[in-house]
Order: sequence, then structure tokens, then C-alpha cells
Amino acid sequence: MVSQKYRYEHFFSRDGFNKSLGHFQAVSSLLGDINNKVNLAEVLNELLTEKEIEQNQLAPILYALLVDKFSYRFVSHNMQQTISDFSVIHNELKRWNAVDLVISYHHPELGLCVINPKNQDHWLFIQSLKKNEFLTIYCGGFEKEIEEKTASAAINRLLGLFYDKKGKTPEVLLKGSFTYSKPKPPAPKKPAPKKAAGRKPKQEKAVEKKVKEKLETVQPAPAQGKAVRMTPLYAIQVTNELFHNGNVEAWKKAIQSYKVKYPALEVYIFYDGEKINDINTLFKWGKVKHGSSILFSVAGEEIKDVAKLKRYLYQGASPRFEDFLRFPVNTVLKLF
Repeated sequence: MVSQKYRYEHFFSRDGFNKSLGHFQAVSSLLGDINNKVNLAEVLNELLTEKEIEQNQLAPILYALLVDKFSYRFVSHNMQQTISDFSVIHNELKRWNAVDLVISYHHPELGLCVINPKNQDHWLFIQSLKKNEFLTIYCGGFEKEIEEKTASAAINRLLGLFYDKKGKTPEVLLKGSFTYSKPKPPAPKKPAPKKAAGRKPKQEKAVEKKVKEKLETVQPAPAQGKAVRMTPLYAIQVTNELFHNGNVEAWKKAIQSYKVKYPALEVYIFYDGEKINDINTLFKWGKVKHGSSILFSVAGEEIKDVAKLKRYLYQGASPRFEDFLRFPVNTVLKLF
């Protein structure tokens, strides 16, 4: 815990003050959305995309608004198994009109993600909840505090749905005013009308200059966090007799070429339900044989050329892997 003596030290610098001010403004701006019964996960994801907040602001905002301000009940949980099919969960939760739900999930690749479990797109984005990963379920009623037994029933039922536990949805969760509808895209902004040209009096210019200088001293620092997105998992079937060392080297060449072209993007490899940090282990395991599938996905802000990467990985997992190896060892192939 921070000592009382140093509690406000981060306000001493302009940068620290501006960042704190920007965070307080972001929190305050969200109150209207919640009062209008807009799910907080929807708003936060939009702000991340627009780079108006950073990812490390998510957890403090969730607690400040949902718990402190609006008294949402919450339960933290470590996943006991990996799940990737959310169709049953989504189809049931979208009928829960009595409660508003938000999930924060510590994604192993993307970091903290905020999910509206009634929105199918949010499930498609995270793709899976991994075994042993940490999440928190928040349950409430926007500005209207709901009964503890209702929140507990919703949270317990949702945890049961994670593990295919049979049971009937409590009737108390179905009736209410918190009906979910998919958010509509914002209307395009109309250009501001042009002002008639004319020279401003010197006094007006001087006042404008002073106001501008004042604003610059407290202007929130621009958000540095990126709204990272991740593609679906693509399956690459091994058509070689075995995914051996040559196939591994071909994949390394293809991914290296992709990373050189797009250094801000990350390529993730998955096999048998596990994330592969070292492609060499696919060969060392000796389990990846003809007909097996290796999964990959790409994460980043502006994702490009995934289809081309997919074609090269298909080729690298086939008997044509040698095409990638006809160059000196340290050569970076220009595939993209």
C-alpha cells in the first residue's frame, strides 16, 4: 500500500497530473452511459479503439464505477478448463433482462479484455477462455441496485454454464428492463460550418492565446495504449509425412518475413490446446504427424496479409517446404 506521505507524488509533474486528470475525466464521462443503461464493456472497448483510454486504465475504471459507484456484485474466478464454444452461453445470457453483466478477462496474449457476455462479437473476439486464466464477473443493474440473491443467482448460473453444468435458468433473471440490443455504429459527424473570414481584434487574440496556454498546461497526455485485435484461429493441416525440422525452418522463415514487414504485429501458434512459444518444440515433440492441424492467429492494431501468411504456412507444412530453404541461412525472405 502506498504510504500517505507519498500518495500525491505523481501530481508533482505535469505529465503525472495530466494523466491523472485524463483518467478522472474518462471515468466521469462514462457516468452518463451507465445512467442510460449502456453496458460498460461496450463503451470501454469503443474508447480503446478510439485510443481515448489505455488498457491499463480498464481495471481501475471497472472497480471505480461498477463496484464503488453502482454497487455491482462481483466474483473472481480462475478457469478450470479451456472453453471456446460460447454459443450456449450467449444464447442464454441474452435473455437475462433482470441484470447487467460485465466480465474482465486476463487474456494470455491480449492482456486485460472487457466483455459484455450478451454480445456475441465480444466472445468471437477473445475466442476462448483458457484454463487457469483469471476473470471477474460483475453483475448489477446500472444505477438501480438489484437484490443480492438475484446477482448471486446470475453469477452462479454463469459459472455453471462455463462448465456445461445442467440446470434451469432462474425465472428471476428473465424479467426486467435490461434488454440487450446490439449497439448501433455512431452516425458520421457533420462538418462544422465555416466561419466568415475576418480579422479578430488584438484584445480577442490576446485572450485566446492566454486560454490556449492555460489549457495546454492541463491537457491530458494522449493515450499510448493500442486497441489490439486478434484474428480468429486458422487451422493449418500438415500434409507432409511428418512436421519435421525442415517444416519448422520453413515456418520460421515465413513468420520472420511477416514480422519484418509488419513489426507491430504478433503471430501466435497453438497446438493441442496450448500456445507454442518456440516453434522448434513442434518438431521435438514428435507428435505432429500427417493430418494434424496447427493453429495460428495474428494480433495487432492494423492486421494485414493474413491470407498470404496462411498460404505460406500451408506450403511450409507440406512436402514443398524446401522452397523456403533454398537461400543462405541468414537471409530474410521478401514474401510480403
